[in-house]
Amino acid sequence: MTRVDFVLGLHSHLPWVLHHGRWPHGSDWLCEAALDTYLPLLEVLHGLASRRVPAPVTLGITPVLAAQLAHPDFATEFEAFLAQRIAACGEARRTLPETGEAHLLPLVDFWEARLKRLRALFEAEDHDLPGAFGVLEDCGRLEIITSAATHGFLPLLARDESIRLQLAVGRMEHRRLFGRDPAGAWIPECAYRPRGFWQPVPDAPHPRIRPGIEEFLAEQGLRFFFTDAHLAQAGNALGGYADIPLGAERFDAERHDAGRYRAEPSVRTPYRAYRVVSAGGRGAATALVRDPRSSMQVWSRQEGYPGDEAYLEFHKIRWPGGLKLWRVSWPGSDLGAKQPYDPGAALARASLHASHFVSVLAGLADGGGPADGLVAVPFDTELFGHWWFEGVDFLAAMYRGLAGHPTVRAVTASQHLAERPPVETVQLAEGSWGAGGDFSMWLNPGTAWTWRRLWTLEERFWSAARGALGVPAAHPVLAQAARALLLAQASDWPFIISTGAVADYAERRFTGHCDAAERLVGGLEAAAAGGDLGGVTRFAEEERRRDDCFPEVLAALAGVLRASGAPGVA
Repeated sequence: MTRVDFVLGLHSHLPWVLHHGRWPHGSDWLCEAALDTYLPLLEVLHGLASRRVPAPVTLGITPVLAAQLAHPDFATEFEAFLAQRIAACGEARRTLPETGEAHLLPLVDFWEARLKRLRALFEAEDHDLPGAFGVLEDCGRLEIITSAATHGFLPLLARDESIRLQLAVGRMEHRRLFGRDPAGAWIPECAYRPRGFWQPVPDAPHPRIRPGIEEFLAEQGLRFFFTDAHLAQAGNALGGYADIPLGAERFDAERHDAGRYRAEPSVRTPYRAYRVVSAGGRGAATALVRDPRSSMQVWSRQEGYPGDEAYLEFHKIRWPGGLKLWRVSWPGSDLGAKQPYDPGAALARASLHASHFVSVLAGLADGGGPADGLVAVPFDTELFGHWWFEGVDFLAAMYRGLAGHPTVRAVTASQHLAERPPVETVQLAEGSWGAGGDFSMWLNPGTAWTWRRLWTLEERFWSAARGALGVPAAHPVLAQAARALLLAQASDWPFIISTGAVADYAERRFTGHCDAAERLVGGLEAAAAGGDLGGVTRFAEEERRRDDCFPEVLAALAGVLRASGAPGVA
């Protein structure tokens, strides 16, 4: 009786911020995402499991995020962060009556109870969020997929070895933290490039024919990924990232223009998975296409659910302490006019919106469009709970509404593909899910300097790595140089520069990782010419203590060099 499979993809990502300060863009950024999104999502999934309600989310967790959440220092930082928030509740309880705002005291009780409940959940999971989600996967409740190691913008990396290292480290880190190989991957920024001539700017190094992204995925055994509709010619780009404040990060409803999305005639339907095969059949993977119609219900503040007047207002925050005590209120109201939040009313509205979303999915099934097909809706995980506070409750109500539904079946991506393997082949266009649907949020006049520096660094690194791999004494330096290169390649830095929100922070982080990588590579180059490694080895250890990630990076590096036919690499 089932006509449509529904696949919800959630993409969880933050750049490496651990050991890079606290507020506002250090560990507090990570702690806020854990408190607002990851723990509430875990709580909801536990609740649905206890009621035997299927919630087969396809959960992407980037390796760099998982490595931070699994790091023992995160637990210490998060406990301190929670203690500060709970203390803020006590401060608010004392001072609100003095400012004539005693009517907000019940909301302080709401926040304090919530904070203590989530702290208890964190402690019950032994401070191990990746492990907690892994247990749910072991029980068949969800599917966890990987991504590139640091969310590098793969189509713009100059060396094929760099793309291979991003994906190889991603797969190995996933296996280390979750105990199994991933079946699929989230391509950073949904950025895809087909096989063809590569020259993103006139002075890019070594313009040449290069493999398509699906070829690199296939090499790592990654069988599927999500793509935006316009890349498959199945609709136009939703797009959107632009004037977004640095937070937990990519909810484009903060700048989505009302009515911007226009349905366009599509060449092919988004309601099926497609095989993506490079020219000449060199590699293949399966693409799940984002459905623009149902996605807009959640993606847009103006056209979808998150801007409802009952929901928690994201921007109005009480200082000190960071408590949010007000609701969206009426459209266009300024922060001074916001009304007190009512958790019960907001929860009821989330349930209504979930019922409506289920009806939208059922309408797609009953309308004759994707019969016996697929509705895939990928979102950034941080939309749910962080940007849209009630979003996690919406997901819970949505899955309850789908349980036993006669025409819509919630499944993981792998379950759908196993039971309904794709039969049609498609060649995707170049592009991303960013503003304009292209690469311009990452490569533009304001960010071109980052790519030129990165491309030069790539050339030096891969030249030095071939010789250094055969010198055991150089391995600590080589490993840290690889980590620094990967961290410099994060798509977050050019993205943040392009938004203009905190460009100085992104420039500082990018420059710092490049500086470290260049010094380490310089040490390897000097050692190859007969110099001493002592000083640079000490520097590598200092860097490792700060950017303490990817313990298996050297093994991944060796595999990449072996696959590329580097001489002397066994």
